[in-house]
Amino acid sequence: MSLKRTLVGLFRSHDGTSDRAKDPALKTRYYNLSRDKAWDEVSSTLKKVPGFKVLHEVQSVGEITLEKRTAFGRTLDITVSVLSTSPVRCGVDMYSASRGSLGDLGANYRVIQRLFESLDKKLGKYKTE
Repeated sequence: MSLKRTLVGLFRSHDGTSDRAKDPALKTRYYNLSRDKAWDEVSSTLKKVPGFKVLHEVQSVGEITLEKRTAFGRTLDITVSVLSTSPVRCGVDMYSASRGSLGDLGANYRVIQRLFESLDKKLGKYKTE
């Protein structure tokens, strides 16, 4: 992680992915899978990631809410969205925010990277640009 990302983390306590993100690590991930298949894979993968607790799943909307406690006692709330872009293609977006005030020193950024690494291990063969 870069020094710039840590400095930004002094003041910002949230991070998220999008199509227009300047950082390639925060770009939306696309997979050549139907939304239902991707939902099953993403849901089962996120349940197995150690240190994360699944709080809520809504398949009809395509959202999974996770919680993670940091080593310093802060709590991070993560929302993972599985969106259908076509009948055979879907996208996965994430948003992570820290409870409390002040910055997170890049914790939300690292959490998003870690979750995407887990998903890419499972869904890497379906990944598109």
